[in-house]
Amino acid sequence: MDSLDELWKSLLELMGRELTPVAINTWFDECRVLEMTESSLTLLIPSDFKRGVVRSRFLPAVKSALAELFSGDMEVKLVGEEAAEAPEKPAWQDLDEYTFEKFVVGPSNKFAHAASLAVAEGQTRDYNPLFIYGDSGLGKTHLLYAIRHEVTRRHPEYYVVFVRGEDFMNELIAAIQTGKNVEFREKYRSADFLLIDDIQIVAGKASTQDEMFHTFNTLYEAKKQMVFTSDRPPSEMPTLTDRLQSRLGGGLQADIQPPDFETRAAIVRNKSKRLGLVLPNDVVNYIAENMTSNVRQLEGAVLKIRAQRDLMNAPMTVSMAAKALKDMFREKTAYVPTPEDVIRETAKYFGISPEDIRGQRRTRNTALARHISMYEIRMLSNLSLNDIGGIFEGRDHTTVLSSIQKVEKNIRDDPEFAQMIRDITSNINAGK
Repeated sequence: MDSLDELWKSLLELMGRELTPVAINTWFDECRVLEMTESSLTLLIPSDFKRGVVRSRFLPAVKSALAELFSGDMEVKLVGEEAAEAPEKPAWQDLDEYTFEKFVVGPSNKFAHAASLAVAEGQTRDYNPLFIYGDSGLGKTHLLYAIRHEVTRRHPEYYVVFVRGEDFMNELIAAIQTGKNVEFREKYRSADFLLIDDIQIVAGKASTQDEMFHTFNTLYEAKKQMVFTSDRPPSEMPTLTDRLQSRLGGGLQADIQPPDFETRAAIVRNKSKRLGLVLPNDVVNYIAENMTSNVRQLEGAVLKIRAQRDLMNAPMTVSMAAKALKDMFREKTAYVPTPEDVIRETAKYFGISPEDIRGQRRTRNTALARHISMYEIRMLSNLSLNDIGGIFEGRDHTTVLSSIQKVEKNIRDDPEFAQMIRDITSNINAGK
């Protein structure tokens, strides 16, 4: 296959992190790379309409993918060719890639994988809803697609609805504006399986949460299965209503942690195999040792190495990998503030001692500094509410959650307060 076609495949896979499959297939189906230089990429899009949409809405996604692939900014030119024959549709990554068989299982995701498989195979209805949570890029969306794939294979008669939380919200807004509430509710409340990715987006949106609550109740009472993913558990979403928080957390919760070394290496080999690459063991180990937190980053590394091989005719060595991937590696010396750093800088800002913040003093300044410290620790670390509570003389998670909610409300309502939080955060991050 032509190297420009391979390049376009790689770009589409990277763009797929930001854009939905519908957007990819709708606006880029007729697109192909016409020319590639050291500083620019020329894309042929025969349709004037689609070319205009790509230019106005999707050009940043194309440039971002290029920057990640080649570690630098490049100009993107969009051209039309009325007389050209319609090009073949690019072989964008098929959703069949996202199956249980192709999900790399390790200690960090074993429970979430087993729970997802049990739900998809209909082994139980006790896990309703199934709530999968973890940081971005760890495989939550893969499991959702795998569930849909397996359910559809076993029960083609089922009505399976798969949607991102943001799309659910936008569809609701459009339905309200156009008076199509009935159609909207029919779509979601008649599902046999409802799968929603990134449900945390609905937190703080009153109308969306209300609609989700009633949709949940309708499906639950009808014994229909629901699966949600999020970046955190329901109990740690301060702006989620109590009643929706209770329902989302009332089934089975399964977290996904960053993969260990063996799992990371297996992911690299798995992705390489799917791309037709045979990476030397030292290259696999180099990637797995240096990329420790994100499955997407691991897969992106393999894409970059393939592009280097195909476009630059570079040998697949550790030296080549180091050069190609240097911008993707997290700096080992990167500063990550500790809870003690947060408390120290917050205390300094308010002119009090760190002991005052950790302790039981209830003056107005001390209480505010304590609330802000809890908020900053939550934002700048992966500590749970219970862990944070333990830092402040044994306060429980409800106290921490209440403090975070107060700070978030003040940030929304008071611009001067929001600026103060930005200043404190800047001080914390600068306090190396």
